[in-house]
Amino acid sequence: MITFDDKLQQQVVATNVRFENNNLVIILSDGRELVVPLGKYDWLQWLAHATPEQRAHWSLEPNGFAIYWDELDDGIEIEHVLSLYALS
Repeated sequence: MITFDDKLQQQVVATNVRFENNNLVIILSDGRELVVPLGKYDWLQWLAHATPEQRAHWSLEPNGFAIYWDELDDGIEIEHVLSLYALS
C-alpha cells in the first residue's frame, strides 16, 4: 500500500552534502537538512572511517536519489535515510 508519506518521500531528492564534525548533512530538494551521525549506524562505518579527502569526493546519482563516493565504492540512498527519520 502506498501512502501519502511514501509519495512525498519518493519525490524528495538530495541536492547537496556536507560534513560537520562526524555528521553527514544531506540537503534535500524541499529545503530540509538531514543530519546523520556517522558513528550511530553500523552500516555507515565505511564513511565514518573515511578521511576528509575521501568524504569530499562524492557525487549525486542521477536525479539525486542517492549519494555515491566513487573512491570508497559505496553510497547512500536518500529513501533509506528518510526512512530512519520516519521511524524516529
